[in-house]
Amino acid sequence: MVTTIVEGLAMSDSDHSQRVDALLNGLPEVLPPPHVRAKLRLAAGLTQQDVADAVGVKRVAVTRWELGQTSPRRPHRENYLRLLKGLAERFPEAAKADAGSTTPASEGGSG
Repeated sequence: MVTTIVEGLAMSDSDHSQRVDALLNGLPEVLPPPHVRAKLRLAAGLTQQDVADAVGVKRVAVTRWELGQTSPRRPHRENYLRLLKGLAERFPEAAKADAGSTTPASEGGSG
């Protein structure tokens, strides 16, 4: 086992790994860029209203999230992030951020 000295204390590699995990677990999870949020929704064939109903917000909130005008807050943020993660797993191509991509403002949003 490799041991290093940090601030006068001997630390093993597993100690470092645990410290890194603790730092990562303390960070808020980052939402994908707004245009990727819309791509994921569209790849799944969902409307903005479908997402709004599932997350518990009004459709206009989803529109604003996909345009990057606002960001979801708790508890909606956690639910929206969970949905996006699930969609990204099912539609990995849609999860890729491409430069220069535009987001349709209301495509699929009237359903």
